[in-house]
Amino acid sequence: MQRTPAIRLQSRTGNNAGMTWVPLQRDSRGIESQLATNYLGQYQLVTRLWPALKKANGARVVNVSSSAHHMGSFNFDDPNFEHTEYNTLVSYGQSKTATNLFTVEVDNRAKGFNVRAYSLHPGEIAGTELARGADMELFKQLGYADEHGNIRPEILANLKTILQGAATTVWCATSPLLNEIGGVYCDDADIAGLASGSIEQGNGLETQGVQPYSVDENNARRLWDLSEKLTGITFHVK
Repeated sequence: MQRTPAIRLQSRTGNNAGMTWVPLQRDSRGIESQLATNYLGQYQLVTRLWPALKKANGARVVNVSSSAHHMGSFNFDDPNFEHTEYNTLVSYGQSKTATNLFTVEVDNRAKGFNVRAYSLHPGEIAGTELARGADMELFKQLGYADEHGNIRPEILANLKTILQGAATTVWCATSPLLNEIGGVYCDDADIAGLASGSIEQGNGLETQGVQPYSVDENNARRLWDLSEKLTGITFHVK
């Protein structure tokens, strides 16, 4: 009888919760809903799991981000749109930029405990409910849909399946190529380079790479302090 070899599984924290295309909403703390869900939920989970991650001796924190971070840097002066006109995509972009910045700072603080962190773009994926709250008129403005409300064939042709969309998350969690690397933004099972800019094309927003403001170490430290203030949770990495 052939025995299945024992496999040692290391600790992996995969943070994937998302919402977008929503009107301005705030939670009970007064935090804008996309920032609260897409980013602060990740921050709070990692703070709670830190003792276990530290003990794992080789843990990885994998934060699902998005190429939508190109749509918005982080507005430190007004993160909850209290004084700024609300735009759902700018808000979504801000939340994903926050995920990237958090990844940078987690990795900087935690790598001494053999804990590394990664953020990633899973791709544009068919079959999810992420856009269930979307306004079709916005899809038309972005070039995703035609005047009749039908998603354009060229958009559909570039969508990934759910399994394909999970591939980069799995790669970040398991690839030995990342054993000595952390704090990076990944796309299509590879480390993404710095973006040269965002290109507005006829069919939506084409984005490549990671925006420098989204991996800036000064911004990352600043966001860490703000996250502690917004959540009331102090994250001592020690």
